Amino acid sequence: MTHGNTGAIAQAPSELRAAAASAPAPGPGRLSVVLQFIGMGLIWGASFLFMKVALDGVSYSQVSWSRLVLGGLTLAVIVAVMRPRVGTGPVLPREPIVWVHFTVIAITFCVIPHTLFAWAEQYVTSSLASIYNAVTPIATALMATLAFRVERLSALRWAGVGVGVIGVIVIIGPWQVSLGGELAGQLACLGAVVCYGFSLGYTKKFLSSRPIAPTTFAFLNIGIAGLIMALLTPVVAWQPVDLDTTIVLSLLALGVLGTGLAYIWQVNVLRAWGPTGMSTVTYVTPVVGVVLGVLLLQERFGWHEPVGALLVLAGILLAQGRVDAMLARRAVAVRGPRPAG
Repeated sequence: MTHGNTGAIAQAPSELRAAAASAPAPGPGRLSVVLQFIGMGLIWGASFLFMKVALDGVSYSQVSWSRLVLGGLTLAVIVAVMRPRVGTGPVLPREPIVWVHFTVIAITFCVIPHTLFAWAEQYVTSSLASIYNAVTPIATALMATLAFRVERLSALRWAGVGVGVIGVIVIIGPWQVSLGGELAGQLACLGAVVCYGFSLGYTKKFLSSRPIAPTTFAFLNIGIAGLIMALLTPVVAWQPVDLDTTIVLSLLALGVLGTGLAYIWQVNVLRAWGPTGMSTVTYVTPVVGVVLGVLLLQERFGWHEPVGALLVLAGILLAQGRVDAMLARRAVAVRGPRPAG
């Protein structure tokens, strides 16, 4: 799950829905859910700002290392205290193949894309990175349909994918981008998004039917990724650093909040609002990312980037089937209820 992870929300895997539905614990109050939703949008939207700030004192690989190790430790503590289960099942899965699947998504949903986004922000603004992150539902629709064949898209949803792809092209602005660092940074953002799409399709195919509590699911995903990064410490994190209070706080917020606690908030919002309501955070995070980048970092962008972002968001509406559902409800309203018998 991503900033880290709006994509995971946009295509909420059915194992989260099933586990959430079977959880016996009462959910939080309505106000608490609203506050947690707002917190998710703010933290995940701000994660691109945190990365940009942290890069002033640490390397891109140290940014990725910090967020995954801190996020994994945070979720480990939560799982150890809560002991979440589905029914009377175990806290942690016992089948070796499940751990293999979680290792695959830890690499493709966390290690690679988090490192790519951190590397990319050396060359692109945090605002632009947050806009690219919003492309995740489009990549997920393509991967789930073409690579894993776990979904079928209607003509309208395919149109949404097409609109989203056009939006990406407009964001890149090929008529004005030189073949240098900025283009490489944008391609790295797209690479991260493709990784998210692959991971969500993989999750739906291989883990969707497994009875794993949502909190445990988040812990296994991020915890295994954190363990991998910890093992790679001599390679990815053993470099000089230049820390100050702002950089340390950015790394803590990125790891403990954005890659840790936000996933617990996600579970609570999912239980209260369902996957459709929760997925609306996809539209919040790029707005937060752009506003913070412009206000706090004085970032600038051309006309084509917000225009492309609007096309991407329109494509997401279509690709997620929201327009299909709206048209179906309208058709039922026009026809009226079907007579009984």
